Amino acid sequence: METDLLPMIAAERRRTADLIDSLTPAQLDTPSLCGSWTVREVAGHLVSPLVGSPWALLPLVVRAGFRLHVANARLAQQVARRPAAELAAALREHAEHRFRPPVVGYFGQLTDLQVHGLDIRRPLGLPADLDPDRVRTSLDFLTGGRAVGFVDRRRVAGLRFEATDLGWASGAGPVVRGTGEAMLLTLTGRRVALPELEGDGVTVLAGRWPR
Repeated sequence: METDLLPMIAAERRRTADLIDSLTPAQLDTPSLCGSWTVREVAGHLVSPLVGSPWALLPLVVRAGFRLHVANARLAQQVARRPAAELAAALREHAEHRFRPPVVGYFGQLTDLQVHGLDIRRPLGLPADLDPDRVRTSLDFLTGGRAVGFVDRRRVAGLRFEATDLGWASGAGPVVRGTGEAMLLTLTGRRVALPELEGDGVTVLAGRWPR
């Protein structure tokens, strides 16, 4: 059942809270892997659905011309203005919150937490320390056809992805092989992990990336 993911989600929120608490102001202001967001703004994004009313998003949606992704980004930036200790405390306090995003559900929430954790850790040179079961769950989601907004299907079509440290694989065709961490980053459009991949599908995959 999808609700079986709730303990995994709660554990990831607590892990992210510990991470945020450990960072210096300079680290919090470091650019993340997620677009133009800083580490602090990524944290704000993860906290924002847990601490506000859905109605708080409505004025932002209107001002953003009903572009939901733009409104969500602005909300994340607003929440990120809070002290880092407050962001971490909110993740712990609401670790078991049943926020369920439309379409992607709890699978999307679990994956969002893990990928954004990497968005924070990678630029800071911090180890990923990922849980294998949670990574497998998210990789199944990312390759299962339901990961709307997470995966560019045209980029990954006709390729086989293999996580060498997890005994996990999905798809058929030229092989893209690497760690579960590299798979999470690559499938969700983070080009930074491409040099860590092996297999005859890597050239195909790299050629599909925007120049």
